[in-house]
Amino acid sequence: MITLHHCVSARSFRPLWLLEELGLPYTLRMLPFPPRVHARHFLADNPLGTVPLLVDGAVRLTESAAICQYLAARHSPGNLDVPVADPAYGAYLNWLHMSDATLTFPQTLVLRYTHMEPPDRLSPQVATDYARWFLARLRAVDGTLQQQDFLCAGRFTAADVAVGYALLLAEHLGLAKQFPEAVTHYWQRLQTRDAFQRALTTQHLAALDQGVPTTPAPDVRPLA
Repeated sequence: MITLHHCVSARSFRPLWLLEELGLPYTLRMLPFPPRVHARHFLADNPLGTVPLLVDGAVRLTESAAICQYLAARHSPGNLDVPVADPAYGAYLNWLHMSDATLTFPQTLVLRYTHMEPPDRLSPQVATDYARWFLARLRAVDGTLQQQDFLCAGRFTAADVAVGYALLLAEHLGLAKQFPEAVTHYWQRLQTRDAFQRALTTQHLAALDQGVPTTPAPDVRPLA
């Protein structure tokens, strides 16, 4: 049985959404955000104190894009995965890893320096700069989506899940209103997917059942 350790709408939403796309059985372990502060016992499972943590037998993975790649390759070869021999394989890998390293990363700094740091360390200028960085990098997504409905291989893949989470995070940060038109339409299409909606519902109900706050991780604010 696959076990996913998850905080509501944190980066661990990527593997949760993909698990729903794949229709795989899994156990969802909910944690308060950030777990390294509010769930110290979790450090025994993941010394980083971060989510996601996916456990599949002896396999343990903590990087959301890597988990997407692993799940798609292992459980959906040639469908949500892109095979090595496919001409789109390079683009697939690039989108998967761009999703976090290039798109999510600057958004975490927007969140940090707008809300999460102590008052004397908040920096509106840093937040503004990294918001612009994110939006500038989003031009690559826009350019592709002006030509096709999905990012690569002419179909929906795990890369769309990975990039889709970056758009979800942007929604929470108030950046979605600055999406280019093609990205806006793409994001609207992704949100209509049954698996996306199931993932949203599943995390909410699991949080209630396990006594974890249901506030999405990007909306959590430190106590004053």
